[in-house]
Amino acid sequence: MRKIVLSIAATFLATAALAQQIHTLDVNLKKVGAPIQETMYGIFFEDINYAADGGLYAELVKNRSFEFPCDALQGWKAFGNVEVRSDGPFPRNPHYVRLSDPGHPHKWTGLDNEGFFGIGVKSGQTYRFSVWARVPDGGKSTIRVELVNTASMDENHFLCQETLDIAGSEWKKYQLELIPDNTLDKAALRIFLTGNRTTVDLEHISLFPADTWMGHENGLRKDLAQALADLKPGVFRFPGGCIVEGTDIATRYNWKNSVGPVENRTLNENRWEYTFPHRVYPDYYQSYGLGFYEFFLLSEEIGAAPLPILSCGLACQFQNEDSQAHCPVDQLEPFIQDALDLIEFANGDVNTTWGKLRADMGHPAPFGLKFIGIGNEQWDSLYPEHLEPFVKAIRAAHPEIKIVGSSGPDSEGKQFDYLWPQMTKLGADLVDEHFYRPYEWFLSQGARYDNYNRKGPKVFAGEYACHAKGKKWNHFYASLLEAAFMTGIERNADVVHMATYAPLFAHVEGWQWRPDLIWYDNLRSFRTASWYVQQLYGQYRGSNCLSLTMDGKNVTGDEDQDGLFASAVLDGDKIYVKVVNTEASPASIALNFTGLKKVQTVKAVEGVRLTSSSLYQDNSLDHPDRIAPAAFSFKGEGKCIQADVPAYSFSIFVLEK
Repeated sequence: MRKIVLSIAATFLATAALAQQIHTLDVNLKKVGAPIQETMYGIFFEDINYAADGGLYAELVKNRSFEFPCDALQGWKAFGNVEVRSDGPFPRNPHYVRLSDPGHPHKWTGLDNEGFFGIGVKSGQTYRFSVWARVPDGGKSTIRVELVNTASMDENHFLCQETLDIAGSEWKKYQLELIPDNTLDKAALRIFLTGNRTTVDLEHISLFPADTWMGHENGLRKDLAQALADLKPGVFRFPGGCIVEGTDIATRYNWKNSVGPVENRTLNENRWEYTFPHRVYPDYYQSYGLGFYEFFLLSEEIGAAPLPILSCGLACQFQNEDSQAHCPVDQLEPFIQDALDLIEFANGDVNTTWGKLRADMGHPAPFGLKFIGIGNEQWDSLYPEHLEPFVKAIRAAHPEIKIVGSSGPDSEGKQFDYLWPQMTKLGADLVDEHFYRPYEWFLSQGARYDNYNRKGPKVFAGEYACHAKGKKWNHFYASLLEAAFMTGIERNADVVHMATYAPLFAHVEGWQWRPDLIWYDNLRSFRTASWYVQQLYGQYRGSNCLSLTMDGKNVTGDEDQDGLFASAVLDGDKIYVKVVNTEASPASIALNFTGLKKVQTVKAVEGVRLTSSSLYQDNSLDHPDRIAPAAFSFKGEGKCIQADVPAYSFSIFVLEK
């Protein structure tokens, strides 16, 4: 019995000693490390998951110009005497509708638009309706415009209604305001031919909330744009992603179709429309209402460096095994000219062709473009062969522009190992790496960039997210491992110059891919735990790296480091130490500052922490603030300050020297 008691006591003492073990993190303040680029933490936009139409782009009408190719009235319900015609005023969007007398005094002619999973409207808010219209015979006609609830048990369907008088045979733009008396996430827009029922032609029927981001007429949804601004992003990659390539060359994202008057921008087939047969959206097109001008403008407004990505003449290689699907290298001149013209559109003088268009659209001053990416997830020898003439042409015309190449779709392996030397050979300034990987990968990659070539091209971690095995979804544990991985990005700021999580947006009723950074329905949105990880890194970016080690080694989650990942940066007189605990046991740490003069000390200022009561939950539309950073008590002064790090947590310790 005495031996058993002694054994139990010994076990208790050993456990207590283990629990009291302090992990000393040595932070060297004497030698300031590499500068952290302003572009380090940013955002990547791709029109997937209804990220543009039905998402960030605030247009509420689907198929507003009647250009959907399989059915010109897709998204609309027509009743009475409605005819689709194709000799309209806008060459790129020639279709319009003609509403005529239904032929009986008790019948009606009109249209209902279903919007994107319904039209979300809020009581008392103003919505701006606009339409290009004419009376073909030159007289006068009247339409009634309503927001309606077709499922209502009330006496009337309409939430609001207004009449619009149209006169003359010339096409003109008409506008009115609608103010609904109720909030509804799935309203519809209804248009009646009324009054004398004189035939009228309607084109580019549009409905926007008046309260858009920055009040722009062709504007963005305010809550979603604000979620981008709140990240304080340093770089903004656009427009993709796989839609840069297109399922075929004809449906690649063509930037020139996305600028100029919005009513004359060409509709484009979205590459994600039918990518996954288990989640097909046959009405998923790109109106290009959110185009390259809007991209540059938003980048400027949120303080992010724009990073446009253009086609290199290769269609999506995942969807095209036949080399005939791609543009031959000797026929790339139009694609190369597109790249040169985009630089002129962004930066050119107002007397240049494309600089003048930018000025005509409302921005005479250059946008200050510094980067351009050519190609997305291309691979094999096809990619460097296609990239080389772009590099030569851009270097010759615009040596000030930095060029971003790609390492393909994988984070390691045959194609990755082949493409990196090719990008170095071609002289790419940055190489875009993509990694959608499981838990184990993120836990094993804390030292990924520690041994990269310091003299080669810089890294752009252009698409990454932690994916659970099997069903992929947003949850706190995935975001925690992303935070752990990002300590290695931060520590290697001399190698990594940009990093962007992906994808950015997803509509809860229309997604093709998850996890995603920001989710929304027609009226609400929420920011995921991964969003808060990105925000914390952006908010506490700092100006320079600091050396942080444990027992002389970088803190990368090694077996002898008890699941801890850590990095440190300097920001003026402030020091930000980031510590991620990926294990189920809490840890005690000592922040030991070296390189100080004898009389110098460091003072704790504040602490911020992201944690969750459940590893596998996240925020939601009904609980948007369930997981969010919170301040915690962090006090002390000296050359060594102790602190506790809870299990499964991401902590930022702010100190002042």
